Amino acid sequence: MVEGGIPYPMLSDQGGRIGTVYGVYDEAAGVNVRGRFLIDPDGVIQAFEVLTPPVGRNPDELIRQIKAYQHVRATGEVMPSGWQPGDPTLKPGPDLAGNVWKVWKP
Repeated sequence: MVEGGIPYPMLSDQGGRIGTVYGVYDEAAGVNVRGRFLIDPDGVIQAFEVLTPPVGRNPDELIRQIKAYQHVRATGEVMPSGWQPGDPTLKPGPDLAGNVWKVWKP
């Protein structure tokens, strides 16, 4: 990593080869539309978002989701919509299905 740089690789996708694989390449315009993909260490896409150019992505939501997926991976716990780091989580199981509203006490 270059000093002051970022801790992950950056690349250019001229021609849209990568964007085509992920379904975000707009061939008519010759560009990738706004897309982000959360890929876990096993190479599995856990989440993705695709937006048309007029609307920007929310970096705060991206960071929240990364932290949520890291927490799930580390603990096996799950969280409801809007969860923030430090908020209560849930232990998944058959008894929880359809009953989250009964046990969720934020």
